[in-house]
Amino acid sequence: MNLTPAIINRQGEMFGRAPPLLTDLYQFTMAYAYWRAGRHQEPAVFELFFRDDPFGGAFSLFAGLHDCLLFLRSFRFTDEDVEFLRSVLPPVTDPAFFQFLRGLDCSGVTLRSIPEGTVVFARVPLMEVAGPLAVVQLLETSLLCLVNYASLVCSNAARFRLAAGPKRKLLEMGLRRAQGPDGGLTASRYTHVGGFDLTSNVQAGFLFGIPVAGTMAHSYVTSFTSLAEVRPQTLVALNGADPVDIISLTKDWLSRVCEFLGGEPGKICEGELAAFLSYAIAYPQNFLPVIDSYSVGCSGLLNFCAVALVLCELDYRPVGVRLDSGDLCRQSLDVRRVFRLCGEHFSVSAFDSLIIVGTNNITEQSMAELNNKENEIDVVGVGTHLVTCTRQPSLGCVYKLVEVRGIPRMKISEDPEKSTVPGRKAVYRLVDAEGRPFLDLVCLAVESPPEAGVSLSCYPLMCDSSLVSVTPAQVTCLRQEVFTKGQVRTGCDCAQITVAVS
Repeated sequence: MNLTPAIINRQGEMFGRAPPLLTDLYQFTMAYAYWRAGRHQEPAVFELFFRDDPFGGAFSLFAGLHDCLLFLRSFRFTDEDVEFLRSVLPPVTDPAFFQFLRGLDCSGVTLRSIPEGTVVFARVPLMEVAGPLAVVQLLETSLLCLVNYASLVCSNAARFRLAAGPKRKLLEMGLRRAQGPDGGLTASRYTHVGGFDLTSNVQAGFLFGIPVAGTMAHSYVTSFTSLAEVRPQTLVALNGADPVDIISLTKDWLSRVCEFLGGEPGKICEGELAAFLSYAIAYPQNFLPVIDSYSVGCSGLLNFCAVALVLCELDYRPVGVRLDSGDLCRQSLDVRRVFRLCGEHFSVSAFDSLIIVGTNNITEQSMAELNNKENEIDVVGVGTHLVTCTRQPSLGCVYKLVEVRGIPRMKISEDPEKSTVPGRKAVYRLVDAEGRPFLDLVCLAVESPPEAGVSLSCYPLMCDSSLVSVTPAQVTCLRQEVFTKGQVRTGCDCAQITVAVS
């Protein structure tokens, strides 16, 4: 996904999600204590990583870097920010500290990061944030907020994509179930990075250039009761000039469809037919109704075929149908069979290319089951279980101090899993002779980098396994310097960042 400057400008002006006060209060109390002790300018280094791969899997996708860069670039406290901090910090706080805050920015901060959209693993440092101790401390919560959910939902999307396979299109439609407007926008953006093709979220399309899709809900269908409510009652053929009485034409086609397929006219819902016809008149080139508001077999599918055949007769091309309840696999087979029969019987080739969209509380498991059952679903819409990440609510990224004044720092915890590895690190991805990555190597920044074709020995992180020897055919340095001296580095400009997952 390429983010054009216009889209970035819209995001910067309308989607400023992380002002400097979006943090925890203790970041300011610590910054004050550093300032009082004269330590606020000491050079310090923090690392951001997660401890366990999400969803019981073996990988994650790193996301949120773009938002982090926007945050760092605009990090400044306004007079209003400072006055609010004055009101919430203890009264004994030295007034000069607030003047210090007013002058803070990230001009002394350097960010080294793994590229956005990269497959990453637990315990590997994703980002290194270096700069004055007080400043990089103040950045902690905001950076974690920007990376945690973005990476989690991006990884969830990738799992759905893997479960769906490469050919089936995926539509993200979780805005109504998301954790607030910001959660909805983040989900739409990063599920697209994670492999989803489309979103129903119009604002996400506007801000990020993601293709948007959607047609009608059940409420539209149930709002109609009879054909008398259809307005207008005429439609001009695509290549014609005279309006056609579409009500009479539709009744004729419905009669022919029922006779051919054995449908019972008494079970046809006229309100549903009216809804389909009204929508088709409004969007004759984009006709894709939901057909299970009443009964797919007895009403919805027959009504769709009748209206679709009307459109075809007038030289328009209907798009397809949406199924939203019941056994999607079985219904999709029945629907496809009817499409083929109608296409052949009525000599309408457009019926060969009609698509079937499935939406019904889809989970990763039910997505995988689609591949194990015979079905004819072309597009799957996923909402709740995608954007809320129901299998795991948080990725659990942490931000840990690893160096101050050039001296490595380490946290030794009562819980060994929470202990940290001290010192600045370098991260390399080792690739075998077939071009497949097989190991991410974390070593101290002062150590010599691994070389292609040269054997090296290493220990698996957080394991009791013995020393292993490997020989990479290729070596890639995973982390890049993306922000320094208050600016996004050339080649990583916010308007030029490209993220892609296959």
